[in-house]
Amino acid sequence: MEAVVLICLVIGLLFNSLGIIGILRFPDVYTRLHASTKATTFGSIFVSLSVIVYAAARFAGDGDRPMLSLALHVLVAMFVLAFTNAAGAHAIARAAHRSGTLPSPSVRDDLNEEAGS
Repeated sequence: MEAVVLICLVIGLLFNSLGIIGILRFPDVYTRLHASTKATTFGSIFVSLSVIVYAAARFAGDGDRPMLSLALHVLVAMFVLAFTNAAGAHAIARAAHRSGTLPSPSVRDDLNEEAGS
């Protein structure tokens, strides 16, 4: 049980760290949004999964009722995070697009090149 919790925590922290690096390194709002939402959503799901595994193991071993409540609360929070993170990123990207913020020139746009030929 402890190994599964540790593995989930390490995976979650790795993806959250990659999201932070993406926010710091990527050139424009669109690529930064991609890094922050994809990586941190996946990382947060794994951190939440480690809490659920820990709470389920404690509940199965000791019959500790608050652990079952903790697992259910984290499960609900995990689903809410997955939906609101995607919706928030979409709203930010739409607002950036409507305000005239263009992608960085370092972003390659093959579709635009095909339309010109």
